[in-house]
Amino acid sequence: MTWIISNRDVARVLTMRDTIAALEASYSQLVTREAVCRPRVDVRIPTSVAGRTYQWGSMEGGSTSGYFAIRIKSDIVYEEERDGVVTQEKYCSRPGLFCGLVLLTSVENGEPLAFLNDGLLQHMRVGADAAIGAKLMARRDATVLGVLGSGGMARSHVEALLCVRALRALRVYSPTRAHRERFGSEMGRQYGLDVTVCERPEEVYRGAHIVAAVTDSTVPVLDGGRLEPGTHVINIGGGGKPDAKTLERVDAYLRFGNAPAPVGRPEMAVDDEFLTYAARPEAVGEATRKRGHGVALPDKLIWLADILEGRSPGRSDDRQITWSERGNLQGAQFFAVAGKAYELARAAGLGREIPTEWLLQDIRD
Repeated sequence: MTWIISNRDVARVLTMRDTIAALEASYSQLVTREAVCRPRVDVRIPTSVAGRTYQWGSMEGGSTSGYFAIRIKSDIVYEEERDGVVTQEKYCSRPGLFCGLVLLTSVENGEPLAFLNDGLLQHMRVGADAAIGAKLMARRDATVLGVLGSGGMARSHVEALLCVRALRALRVYSPTRAHRERFGSEMGRQYGLDVTVCERPEEVYRGAHIVAAVTDSTVPVLDGGRLEPGTHVINIGGGGKPDAKTLERVDAYLRFGNAPAPVGRPEMAVDDEFLTYAARPEAVGEATRKRGHGVALPDKLIWLADILEGRSPGRSDDRQITWSERGNLQGAQFFAVAGKAYELARAAGLGREIPTEWLLQDIRD
């Protein structure tokens, strides 16, 4: 049988610690070449409505440990200005609904094992990436977290970072007062943190050992001039990389890795976060052009393989400003995390079955 596993099912069985462990294993397999992935690819086609574009996104990967997965997304995307910040919005069918699926298959016999909603997996895998980066690069005595943003990604980042550092205090700012106050109240109640809801973004940086910008803004929201010595930086959204001042001040930059080039075609290697193919390419928004950055600071670069294989300690001084990011390894995330969610859901008797035969045929393609 093939299983349909919902976000609700995933929430009941998959923990953040499970997610972190699954990703650490996947990234280690990439280093040893037991796993493989490709960069994310987007296809964009203008719709009949001005300013709205159809976007298909996919990323895939698998390993000799047994699973392969492809994550697929079908969205209408557009930009919107709120509170002076330009954000990318999206929906499928109608606002408030989204289409993101992970197809998990067996590398042993090719069987389709499960279709999983990707919503919760998406938030958890990005939060887990931040935790892995902080585990390797943040000060070991880090206890104060500053967060710019108050949505689902901000929640997953707090949960994930608590798995790797003994956080005691949280400072949060987002443009909408009600959102930041609700977020602060929830995080304080759920995790026992000493929460400060900030009236101005600059207050987030004061005394923070880790600063996480986790927004859907299309432009950078970090202010590198306000980072204090010893801060570890996390950046999600904001055009894909931190502001110029942050990049200028970073002392050590951890990048987990790059997707490998196709076999026999080394000239096709790319380090961009994703590749975009477009009908009417002149209509592709500037934010899309800026998000696909590759290696940002080659002179300060530490690869995850350098740490795993003992060539670098990562952070070497408590006063260093550090920054970590995944690189274009998204495809290596979903087989690992979806595979773990599938195993846990099966063990718990969750999910809905459909006959695998519905997905197979006797005509060779």
